[in-house]
Amino acid sequence: MARDHLQPAVDQLTDYIDAWRRHDVAGILETLADECVIIECYGPVYRGKRRVEQWMRAWFDAGGVVRDWQITTQAAAGDVLIAEWIFSCTWQGEATTIEGASIARLAGARIAYLREYATTAPLYDWTGTWRK
Repeated sequence: MARDHLQPAVDQLTDYIDAWRRHDVAGILETLADECVIIECYGPVYRGKRRVEQWMRAWFDAGGVVRDWQITTQAAAGDVLIAEWIFSCTWQGEATTIEGASIARLAGARIAYLREYATTAPLYDWTGTWRK
């Protein structure tokens, strides 16, 4: 989906993800409200821009690498932004790719709340039986 056809609000979530791809701490922080809350899909909660910056610098300094983060679907409804994505990174020497989604709420022109969800197993078409 081309950016120029999106509502301007969706650009905030796109800009946040783009900055992660570039490893651009300042760019990520620019998209966030001062008192933001970010909840990662595996449990950590980061409250406020200062904590988010601490987390990002620690992650990048420890060798974390975002290899790719492709948005597959995105939408906006008022101040709520939604994106489905495929995220690829290397953390502690291990490459991983996950499918997930982010739900964000804006406060003015900044992201005030962002929660991520991840698919916990490979997707498959159900044909009458479940995978083990």
